[in-house]
Amino acid sequence: MHWNDTLLNPNSFIEKTKFNFLNIEKDFNQEIDWNCKELGMLWAFNINYFDFLNQQTIDVKDGIRLIKDYISKDSLLKVGKASYPISLRGINWVKFLAKNKISDHKIDQALYNHYQILLCNPEYHLLGNHLLENGFSFLFGAYYFKDELMYKQALIILKTELIEQTLKDGGHFELSPMYHQTILFRVLDCIQLLKLNLWKNDDLLSFLESIASRMASWLKEVTFDNGDIPMVNDSSFGIAPSTEELLYYGERLRIQPKDTKLSDSGYRMFKNKKFELFVDIGHVGASYQPAHAHSDTFNFILYVDKQPVVVDTGVSTYEKNALRQSERSTSSHNTVKIGNTEQTQVWGGFRVAKRAKIISLSEEDGLEATHNGYKNLGVEHTRKFDMHTNTIFIKDSFSKKTKEQQIAYFHLHPTINDISIEDSRVCIGDKKIELNFTGGNVLVERVNYRFAAGFNKTQEGIKLKVLFQSTLETTIQL
Repeated sequence: MHWNDTLLNPNSFIEKTKFNFLNIEKDFNQEIDWNCKELGMLWAFNINYFDFLNQQTIDVKDGIRLIKDYISKDSLLKVGKASYPISLRGINWVKFLAKNKISDHKIDQALYNHYQILLCNPEYHLLGNHLLENGFSFLFGAYYFKDELMYKQALIILKTELIEQTLKDGGHFELSPMYHQTILFRVLDCIQLLKLNLWKNDDLLSFLESIASRMASWLKEVTFDNGDIPMVNDSSFGIAPSTEELLYYGERLRIQPKDTKLSDSGYRMFKNKKFELFVDIGHVGASYQPAHAHSDTFNFILYVDKQPVVVDTGVSTYEKNALRQSERSTSSHNTVKIGNTEQTQVWGGFRVAKRAKIISLSEEDGLEATHNGYKNLGVEHTRKFDMHTNTIFIKDSFSKKTKEQQIAYFHLHPTINDISIEDSRVCIGDKKIELNFTGGNVLVERVNYRFAAGFNKTQEGIKLKVLFQSTLETTIQL
C-alpha cells in the first residue's frame, strides 16, 4: 500500500518514554503505562491514538519500538481497546507502516485483531464525530488488508454520516470549527488514500471530493484573515491542522473551495478592511448529539486590523469538573445572562438539557435575531447588529421587564491590558477602541477571567460585565 505524508502531526513524542500531550509532559522512565489515567482521560486517550508515529521528528526505529511495546502489553490494554482510540490508532499505524514500507506479521495481526473489535463495536450509541472516525478508520483498514467487510462498513458509515453531518453551507453539524478542521483532514486523507491505491472503482472518491470542497469552502469563510478559527463551542488551540494547511492539502488533491454563504450552521462572518465580526445566531447542534455545545447564543468575536479584541474563552479541559462547566456557561461568552439562569443548560461535561432556540431571524437590515432561552422566565431576548466602516452597533432588548438583573459580557483578548472605564464608556488605549454603553441603569465592571490558550493552558484576561435593565445599546468605535 502507498502513502505520502502531506500533513504531519504535532510533536508529542519527545524521546524514549517521554511524551507531551495537551500541554502536559510525562516521562514514564522505564515502562510505558498505556492505561495511564493520572493526567486525565483525554491524555490517556491521546497516548493510545499513536498520532506521534506520523510526527516529523520521530525515528522509524522508535516508531516500531513503541508499536511492539504496545503489542507486548495487549492483554493489559484497557483505554486503547475502546472504539475511538482503536479508530485513530488504526489510521496512524496504517499511515506509518505504508509510508515506511514496513512488513511485520505480528504488527499486522495485532492491527487486524483491533479492527475486529471495532467491527463489533462501532459507536452508533454516540454518533457524531466518533462514528465518522470509525468509518474513516474502516476505510484505511480495508485498503491495508484488502478487506471487503471493512470496506462495506466504511461505505455505510461514511456515505450516511457525511451526508447527515455536513450541513447545507458546508459546516459540520457539531458546530465546532476545531472538529470541522479535524474531520476535513480525515476526508482529505481518505481522498489521498483512494488516489494512491487503486483497489476499488466506485463513486466513493467523487463523493468524498464533493464533501471536501463544501467543508473547505465553509472553513475558508469562517477563518479570520490572520489564520485563526473562531474558538466557539468545544474548540481549542493546537489540536487540529490549521486552515492554511488544510487548504494547501486540498489544493494538492485538486480540491478547490468555492465562495459560499453561511446559512444553516448558524454562524455569520462580516468583514471589511478594518474589522472581522463573527456572530452565532444558530441553534444548539447537533440537536441529538450536543456534547460539544456551549450556552452561547448571540455570542460574537471581533478582530480589528487582523488582531483579536473580543474573544471566545475557548476550552482548556474535557474533564467533568467545575472548570469545564464554567467554560461552557453563558457568562463565559459574549452574550447576555439574566440573573442566575443559563440560556442553555449545559451539564455533566458533555450533556445539554433545556436549550435556547432561535425563534426569529432577519438579515435584511443588519442582523437581528430572537431566542427563547429564558422562556422559563417568560422573556425572549433579541440582539441586533448593525455594521458600518468603523463602527459596530449592538442592541439587546427583551420582550418584557424582569426583576432579574441582566448582564452583558465582553471578553477581551489577554494581550489587552490597557483599558480605562469612565461611567459607561470603556477605552482600550493600545487599540484606540471605544465601547460606549447606554440603556437602563447601566453599570460597567472590570473583572478577570481565564482565557483558554490550549488544553491545560490558560492566560489571564480582562472581562467587562455590563449590568443593565431592559435595554442595552453598545457602540464599538474602531
